[in-house]
This record gives sequence, structure tokens and C-alpha cells, in this order.
Amino acid sequence: MKQKDLLKILIIKLLLISTLVSAQTINTITGKVVNSKNELLMGNAVALAVKDSSFIKGVSFFDEPFVLSDLNHDEVLIKLTSLKFKDTIFHVKYGANSKIDLGKIMIRSATVDLDEVRVVSKAPLFRNKSNGTVEVNVANTILATSTSVNEILSRSPNVIVAENGVSVFGKGEAIIYLNGVQITGERLAAISAAQIKKIEIISNPSSKYDAEGKAVINVITVANFEEGYKGSVNQYYTVSDFSSPSSNTNLNLNYKKNKLSLVGAYGLLLGETREVLHTSRERPKEIDNFKSKLETDWEREYKNFSNYTLGGQYDFNEKQYVSVEYSGYSNNLGGTTKSQNGITSNTTDGNFKSKIDNDVMTVNNSISANYNAKIDSLGTSFFAGMQYSLFDSETDDFINENNILNGQQSYRSLNNKINHKINVFSTQVDYTKAFNTKSKLDFGAKFSNVGNKSVSDFYVSENGDPFAPDDELSNDFKYEEIITAAYVNFSGEINEKTNYGAGLRSEYTKYDLNTIIQKEEDYVYLFPSAYLNMKVSDKVQLRASYSSRITRPRYQALNPSIIYQDAFTTIEGNPYLKPERTHSFEMSASVSKYNFKAGYNYTVNPISAVALEGRNPNSYVLQTVNLSTLNSYFASVSIPYSNDWWTSMNTVNVSYDKLASDNVVFSLKESKPLYYFYSSNQFDIKKVLKIQLLGWYLGDKNDGLYYRKNRSVITLGVEKNFLNQALKVKLMANDIFHKDKSAGNYEVGKTVVEFDRTFNTDYYRLILTYNFGKLKKVNYDNTSSGEAESDRAR
Repeated sequence: MKQKDLLKILIIKLLLISTLVSAQTINTITGKVVNSKNELLMGNAVALAVKDSSFIKGVSFFDEPFVLSDLNHDEVLIKLTSLKFKDTIFHVKYGANSKIDLGKIMIRSATVDLDEVRVVSKAPLFRNKSNGTVEVNVANTILATSTSVNEILSRSPNVIVAENGVSVFGKGEAIIYLNGVQITGERLAAISAAQIKKIEIISNPSSKYDAEGKAVINVITVANFEEGYKGSVNQYYTVSDFSSPSSNTNLNLNYKKNKLSLVGAYGLLLGETREVLHTSRERPKEIDNFKSKLETDWEREYKNFSNYTLGGQYDFNEKQYVSVEYSGYSNNLGGTTKSQNGITSNTTDGNFKSKIDNDVMTVNNSISANYNAKIDSLGTSFFAGMQYSLFDSETDDFINENNILNGQQSYRSLNNKINHKINVFSTQVDYTKAFNTKSKLDFGAKFSNVGNKSVSDFYVSENGDPFAPDDELSNDFKYEEIITAAYVNFSGEINEKTNYGAGLRSEYTKYDLNTIIQKEEDYVYLFPSAYLNMKVSDKVQLRASYSSRITRPRYQALNPSIIYQDAFTTIEGNPYLKPERTHSFEMSASVSKYNFKAGYNYTVNPISAVALEGRNPNSYVLQTVNLSTLNSYFASVSIPYSNDWWTSMNTVNVSYDKLASDNVVFSLKESKPLYYFYSSNQFDIKKVLKIQLLGWYLGDKNDGLYYRKNRSVITLGVEKNFLNQALKVKLMANDIFHKDKSAGNYEVGKTVVEFDRTFNTDYYRLILTYNFGKLKKVNYDNTSSGEAESDRAR
């Protein structure tokens, strides 16, 4: 017999032996922890080795069954833990099936009955995972009182939501993922807050994730594991002294029958909100003694803000499924924008008023499809997916100006018509090869194509004359972008206490910009990443990591089309913007319940916003520009605390940023440390009433160019259940002292710019949640697309 034939026979025998061995071990254990009323509860389930009680795998469960997968042991100890009862441990041995369903488990106080076990627990708001990720629970916490995902993020630890986007403290701007798949900001706006289960904050992403952004925030939605139907209705009513009331209604439905799962959601926002900005600009007497005092008041009306989702999943078997989802939103924005700008100088004495009647219709629709297959019990898997999104915005604003200049009054009317379309297509393939439970190889590829087109036409009427086109204010913008990416990532272990990972991502970018200038460019960047994780003892764990990231300019930031704010202030994009590159180093240590973290970021061509002098000495243009470098240092500590009636999670952070610019128009200042404190507390009052208190404080920021005044928020919530927990009533007071304001100053050339922006953040909200439906246990075992994708490589 030839050597080649012998080799084939040997390989076949090895595969048969491997299959036989893996088939005689426990792969998955599931169970439902319920109370005597058959209500699903919350807690933690941990699988331990029978020999030495060493940790194998653990999961948290929140109002749903727990699933411990990829165990690969012939027997294990299952440990159920909670803050309110003694730990419960029982023995599970391999039977005839590698998938074991324990059914219902009920724990009564400290007494255990394996057929019916009653568990009472509280979900902590967040926890620090061993890989450096911060996991934030949304369901059943004060975050669930939010009406949007952005509002949830603004209340999450170490997450800063500002007018220029979402960032992670000490890291910078973050990109958003939904169940492991990257989405746009428009797609994020289409998600109902009631669908959110938890959020993962990944401060140093690996090569699996897109290189865009300095951090990753993965939003994970609720999944239905049981057959039957389940639904909820959430009604929010918000009142504020600063703005008119608003109401938000959300309906969510889940249905599962055999191999078919369906999900649907609809949200409707009606009412108003408000925002006020005070800006002053001054130049010294020796130049022209210029002073500008500007107030802009946005009174936005939500005529009909709707978001919707309809999705389905079909399971071919317990290892393969295909899913399709259609989602989007339709927003009709009205209201007014009023501004008043008083300008004085050596030659000017004027008062300039304007009123914009807003009329904006925005529609965003997205369809996605994916296929997921689990190839073996070790974790080898394959994923293929695609997504197409169409963003369409129509603006028809009417602007009336009433100006007095040196005693002379004049009137001007403008009509701004904007048509803005964005098409996004992306497809990706990911493969994970697991060699054993400790080592795996991930690799994949992604292709995306973006088309962005905007036509902005201005029509002007002077002192009642007929409207005529204004070619100087009008502009067309077209942007095409193609990104092709590939990555490889390997993770393994040196010994039982030390594991590591290393990866490399390559992205080729080509874009074509056609506006007041024509610009075509392409570039290739490599993004390495690595980490080392060491378990010193049962209570001490150390981790070090490195990642390389890129932040490309937003499409609108490249668009030089004029967005009217007042007679002397416009917002304009900068087609000459460059992407910024960041190298990030991070070290962390977990000591018992505490988590310590420190890091350093070096950024080239950091992107920032500034007000620059316009076409005449009285005008200013709000624009995005590149600076030279940013050196950033940060450190943090997380401190949890709990007893029978109080659960508290706290973080203390400090950072130091140093911006530099080669542009002589910027005046450099002294950099100072920035402090950030966050605390979330839950109080259970005799198991009858739940009180939640959340607060954060962001200190004064001095990064060398900008000064930003401190901000803070105190939020208080009270929750009570009725009708056998089917009806949940919550009262919430947000930003009680109205300290969440954006204020500060900077210098551009000889001009000192001060700003003070007030948002509609101090409000009171009533939330009514009604849960309905009928679920029953089934033996069929499937993994939801959301949970699977959140764990996969990208």
C-alpha cells in the first residue's frame, strides 16, 4: 500500500476517534431558573471541573434561559449564584446526548429542589470582563427608561455622548456594532431602546473589527429562546421646563415555532425638543474691536418620528440558520430655528435676526441577510452576510432675515432646498477554525461601497423681490468610496494561566470626491493588534494589549455645501480633510472585584471642529480641520459594592490630552488632567419598590487648544411592578440640576471664541411597560442570530 493511502487511512481514523471522543462529552447545558410562579429570573450560571472545581465557563442570564456551550467535559459541576441566596451547586454527568436540558430549576431561599429551584438576583449595571471589555446591562436597569440608543449610551459608564458623536473616555470616537455587525449612525437611530439587552464597550478592539474608530461599542438586542409568542408595549411621556412635552411609544413582538423565528418592532416619537447655543466672538481693539454676541434657539418638532424592524430566522438544524431583516425609520422634522446676532466693531453697529421654518423629511431603509453555521463543537464556524442601506433626506427650509446695520433696516428671504442620498452596500465572510478549546484562528474579508450625493440650492429674495438662484451659496457634492478589507487573528495559550492573541488587518480605501474641487485618492493601511492575558491567581489577572485604528472623515464633514445658521454663521465641510491614525496601548489588572486600567494613545492628524473667519470680517464658518498630533494618557479603576438591599457600581477615571497644531492660527494653552466619575446604584426596598440612582461628573477639560467646562448628571428612577409583574411602572427624573451643558472657549488667530450650549436634558418621564404572550419549553436547541454574531469575528 502506498504511503499516500496509509496517510489517508490514518487521517480518517484520527477524525473518527476525535468525533467519537467529542460525541461522548457534554457540549451544551441549558436550563431555566424560575420562581414558584414560573417566572424567569436573573443570576449567573458557572460550569466547574469536578476534579478541582476549576472554572470552565460562565454566563449571566437575565429573564431568559442560560446556555453553557462548548464545555467538552464528561461531567461538570453547575453553580448558580445570586446576591440574595447561598450558592447552589449540583452535579451533571454525560448521558446519551451531548446537549443536556435541565428544564426548570427553582431555588427557595437556601433550600434547593432540582425540579423547581427559586433564584432571586439583581443584574449589576456593568461588569469588567477578563478581556478588557466592559459589559453594560440595559434590561431591568435604569438604562431601560431611555427612549433611544443614544440616550442609553449617554448614561453608560465611560461613554461620552456629545454633539460631534459618541466616544469612550480615554480612547476617543467609537464605531457602533449591532449584534456583532457594524452599522451606521442612521441605522442606530432606527433601533428601539426597548429592544436592547446589553452593550459591550471594547476599548482596544482586535483585528477582527473594522479599523474605523478608536473603540467599539457593540449593542446586543433581546432574543427569544422559547417557542410561542412574547410581546411588550412601552409608553414614555416626557415633560420639561425647558421644552414642550414629547411622547414615545414602542411595540415589540417575538414569535417562535419549530425552526422559524420572527421579530417585529415599531416606535413612534411625537412632540418637541429644544436646544439653545450662546456664542461670543471677540477681537482686540488694535485690530478692529470686533464683538459678536449670538444666540441660536432650536425648537424642533417631531411631527412623525417612526422606526420599524421586521426580521425572520430559519434554522436548518441546530447548527445552521439563515436570517433576513428589514429595518429603518421615517422622520418628519419641523419647528423653527431662531437666531439673534449683535455685532459691533470700529465700523459696524448691527443687529441681525433670522428665523428658519424647518421642513425636513428623512427616510432610511436597510435590508440585511446572513448565513451562519457551527461546524464543530469546539467553536469552528462560518459566517456570510450582506447589507444594503438607502438614506434619503429632503430639506425645504424657508429663512427670513430682519437686519439693522448702522441704522439701516433691510429684509431678506431665502429658500434652501437640499436633496441628500447615501447608498451603502457591504458584504463579508468570516471563518473561525478552533483547534481546541483554547486556541483558534480567525480570518475573513469584507467589501463595502458607499455613494454619497448632495444637491443644495439656495434661492434669495431681497426686500420682497422675487426669489432668484444664488450660485455662491448653492453647491453640488458627490462622493464615492470603496473599502476592501481582510484580516487574520490567532489566539492561543502559553500555559494554563497565560493566553495571548495577535492579528493583522489590511484595508484598501479608494475614494472619488467631486464638488468645488475634484479629488481622487487611494491608500492601503495595515492595522496590527495583540494582547497578552495572565492569570496570576484566582483573584488577580493581568492584561496588556495594543491596537492600531483609523478614523475617516464623516461624509458631511467633507461636503463644502453651506448649512445656514444665521446671516453671519454657516456650517461648511472641508474636502481637504485627511483620516486620522491612532496607536493605542493599554494595560489592566483585575484584583478580586476591582478592575484597574491604564493606557496611552498617539494620534496623527486628529480631526477637530473650529470656527474660522469667513468671507468677510464679520462672518464665521464652522468647519472640521486636521490638527498635527494628539498624545493622550488615561487611567481608571472600577469599584463595585453590594449587600442585601444595595448594589453599586462605580468608576474613577483620569486622562491627560496634549493637542498640537502646525497651523499658526491656533493659540496653544496649557494642558491639564481631566477627571471623570461615574456611579450607578440600585436600592431594593423590602422587595416592593426599586429605586435607582445614577450620576456622572466630567471635569474641566484643557487639551492644549480647547477649554471645555465641567458637566454632570444626576438621574433618579423609581420602579414598581403590578399585575403579577405584567405591568411595570417607572418614574424617572433626568439631569435634576441641569448641569449637562457644553461650554468652553478657544482662540483662532486673534479671535477669542466662547460657547455655551444648553440641551433638553432636565426632564421628568413616566414609563409604562406591559408584557404579554405565552411561551412554552421546546426541546429544539438553536442559537439566536444576535447572540451568535456578537461573539463572532469581523
